[in-house]
Amino acid sequence: MSSTMDSDPLLALRHAIKTKSPITYVANSEPTASLLAASHIVLSPTLSLPKSTTTRYSKPGTSASLPSDFFTLEAVYLAWLLRDAPAAEYMKQARDSGLAVGFVSVTERKSIVEWLEGKVNDLKRIVSLAAESTTPPGTPTHPGAATIPLITPKRAAHAVDTTTTPSKRRYVADQQDVEIVKRIKQNEVELRDRNTVLRGTKPNNFSALRAIYSEKLKKLKETKPGAIPAPAPAAGPHMQSRKAKNQYPIIMISSSPTALITMHNVKRFLQESLFESSSAARERAAAAGNSRAEDVIHIDRRRVPPSSSSQPTSTSRGDIQRYFVVDSTDALQKFGADAWERVVCVMTTGQAWQFRPYRWSEPRALFHHVKGVYVSWANDPPNTKIKDWNVTELKIDPHRRHIDKSVVAHFWQLIDDWTIANKPWLIKS
Repeated sequence: MSSTMDSDPLLALRHAIKTKSPITYVANSEPTASLLAASHIVLSPTLSLPKSTTTRYSKPGTSASLPSDFFTLEAVYLAWLLRDAPAAEYMKQARDSGLAVGFVSVTERKSIVEWLEGKVNDLKRIVSLAAESTTPPGTPTHPGAATIPLITPKRAAHAVDTTTTPSKRRYVADQQDVEIVKRIKQNEVELRDRNTVLRGTKPNNFSALRAIYSEKLKKLKETKPGAIPAPAPAAGPHMQSRKAKNQYPIIMISSSPTALITMHNVKRFLQESLFESSSAARERAAAAGNSRAEDVIHIDRRRVPPSSSSQPTSTSRGDIQRYFVVDSTDALQKFGADAWERVVCVMTTGQAWQFRPYRWSEPRALFHHVKGVYVSWANDPPNTKIKDWNVTELKIDPHRRHIDKSVVAHFWQLIDDWTIANKPWLIKS
């Protein structure tokens, strides 16, 4: 066994790591601390191997038939030496050590490290030694099997082809050509596509998915080719109510940074009945670590039953109604293809460009399908642009915050009246 370790670089490195023997470097018979400057790696007092020695660990995607198809001793040792380094740091140090290409990839580093440390006994891409083969003599060679003959470092330089036959001689590459090819390969970059990177080792099992759809496919095959399917019943108000049972109304606001109501302050305004300027709300959110506003905000509001007074009591508390607020059509698309059927209100600043990406870009057509609300300061002069837009003005006082509650209550009354009249299936009963 000792002779096998001394003759095989991979086993010698594994033995040195498992026994925690010191591994040093030598350059021109002189010790050195740099792997880049070293020419040999000393694995034991009696064994020093060139760092470019080819190991039995084959590279992925190769036939494992040429010396260039295997990792060098330096590459395998560097993978173990930097086993705990992050991926970026590992690749940087590999390049700094002279391995621009040919180093063990980050995805393969863990498996070779576990083999070197003795945590696993077998590794798929480590080619077996010819001396370790247990195949009975005369057994035909398996097409996918590969072995590397056991050659000691001293005999490697003077190896003589012993597999020659009278009819065919084994090709022996010229040493000068080998050096030229080695220099060319140093400038090559190993490319990996998404298939090789994302391919896992665990086999995919879709039996559960097949079982789900097998019954449906069987029914489809049993259906007669000329059969006419039964017509679906018309969707009346009751069916629409069942279809939209779990759907919530949507409110769209302007994405203009000068708008009084933005994604920064809309939740506090509509849910807590307190107006806060958009800049102040943005600064407060930034101080809490939320520098960017969400593109979808939900508002939970307790609806007062129609028969009760404006102030709910302990015996007349209504249901919680949820609304979603968005400021762009991109965010609206997250609710599906029928999202516009759930829009009950559009808050506008009086700027027509707001409606360009909408389903109805013309203001009069838009506010025929949704409730329009124009938000402005209480002391602003009337806006002549909105006089024929069919919108309701919602005026906010710049200073008196105690009247915000009545302004918000008026807004919700507008939304309730319009929704009950036009889209009652969105109101939670």
